[in-house]
Amino acid sequence: MQFGIFSVGDVTPDPTTGRTPTERERIKAMVAIALKAEEAGLDVFATGEHHNPPFVPSSPTTMLGYIAARTERLVLSTATTLITTSDPVKIAEDFAMLQHLADGRVDLMLGRGNTAPVYPWFGQDIRQGIPLAVENYALLHRLWREEGVDWEGKFRTPLQGFTATPRPLDGVPPFVWHGSIRSPEIAEQAAFYGDGFFHNNIFWPADHTKRMVELYRARYAHYGHGTPEQAIVGLGGHVFMRKNAQDAIREFRPYFDVAPVYGHGPSLEDFTEQTPLTVGSPQQVIEKTLAFREYAGDYQRQLFLVDHAGLPLKTVLEQIDLLGEEVVPVLRKEFAVGRPADVPDAPTHAARLARAQG
Repeated sequence: MQFGIFSVGDVTPDPTTGRTPTERERIKAMVAIALKAEEAGLDVFATGEHHNPPFVPSSPTTMLGYIAARTERLVLSTATTLITTSDPVKIAEDFAMLQHLADGRVDLMLGRGNTAPVYPWFGQDIRQGIPLAVENYALLHRLWREEGVDWEGKFRTPLQGFTATPRPLDGVPPFVWHGSIRSPEIAEQAAFYGDGFFHNNIFWPADHTKRMVELYRARYAHYGHGTPEQAIVGLGGHVFMRKNAQDAIREFRPYFDVAPVYGHGPSLEDFTEQTPLTVGSPQQVIEKTLAFREYAGDYQRQLFLVDHAGLPLKTVLEQIDLLGEEVVPVLRKEFAVGRPADVPDAPTHAARLARAQG
């Protein structure tokens, strides 16, 4: 099982000091977080894609390429690649290039995003969000597997005999996760192709996540890719830790109250009770994360959000140390207990290449 960090890359004032980091500082901080994740023994770093304030990661492959040059083991991913508003030809080429630079340590998570104005900025209509996701991925899937592609669809100009370059490393395309919080059509899409399904898992209660994951697993089996238990599932989660739970609550509350993603809503206590957010001790994070398996089954990837809402970089790096030293080693051991032998590990380039070679 893989454990890692995902960042939405928000530039948010620190509510305890009033200071807002510069965009440069925030970008550099995201790089520092990725390097710390590898140092702490985590497996994955993922960055979001946004094209609007208060977020900075508008060019994920640029950032991940830079991180690739400074790491050796870390799997580099996106927390969202906007399949609806990005040209699938450019996605195919950018991520194949990144694959080569990173020696295969690359995958990506496709999503529609949650910022409505992005659609017209990139010449699209938000009312066509699902059809765009379906059509664009159908093309992307072919571009990585075929040369001389002929294509005609609704949302982009036709292609005639087009070959995306470079070709995927070793002929093995990057592994794709389809990320969705609430859209069953995206779970269906992931199942149809036999790809992974990633549920953000920081907003909604467990019963909603359970329904989405169960739908994906059932449809994965329906399309003949394996049993429901063999489907590839990833989950998010948001944590803030201190050795003492009350210290964590006291320190995190002002950040939660103004968080761009979910501030100005339910209280911290209500939110932690009703959603996967965990604010407390490392042991509380362990216990709540292990409980994810009760409604998601045995899954392959767990990513944590730790740098949201204006938290100082020093504090974020402390969170990663706690994950690496006290939380993830226990989770690795406990998630392995009772895991059926036929449940696959998280996909890696090496494993998928070996499988392709028979």
